[in-house]
Amino acid sequence: MYEQLQDEAVSLNVVIKETYLPGRLKGLYGENEILINKNIETTTEKTCVLAEEIGHHLYTVGDIIDQSKIMNIKQEKLARRWAFRKLIPLESFLHAFNHGCRSRYEIAETLNVTEAFLEDSLNYYREKHGTFVRIDDLHVLFLDPLGIHREIR
Repeated sequence: MYEQLQDEAVSLNVVIKETYLPGRLKGLYGENEILINKNIETTTEKTCVLAEEIGHHLYTVGDIIDQSKIMNIKQEKLARRWAFRKLIPLESFLHAFNHGCRSRYEIAETLNVTEAFLEDSLNYYREKHGTFVRIDDLHVLFLDPLGIHREIR
């Protein structure tokens, strides 16, 4: 998925550079350039960071580093939500459950995202849909507790 996101960034005329970033910064976007921290050890985590930074390219304007400002917080959320929908669309939970995943760890492994990214996405989907959401004609995804219900017809 990391390579697919790199290709998507290129198609958006965004340059990606892996470099050392200060402090705990994992990624940074500005002026059609995404910086990914070289200290990130796994491709899985890099994928999550890159998805969010592409979200910033698509949905944020200006310097939003100061997260004490409401507009900056809103823009940060827009970028993160795009990343959640990109890497973990609702249908992917059905895929994970169909492959025997039951724990959050197993789901994150199967979907190639970090557990923290998965948890944040679940919080987003709960905010958006409540405790459950219909995935298709036969399946309902329960977000709290996490599970899939197949309707019998």
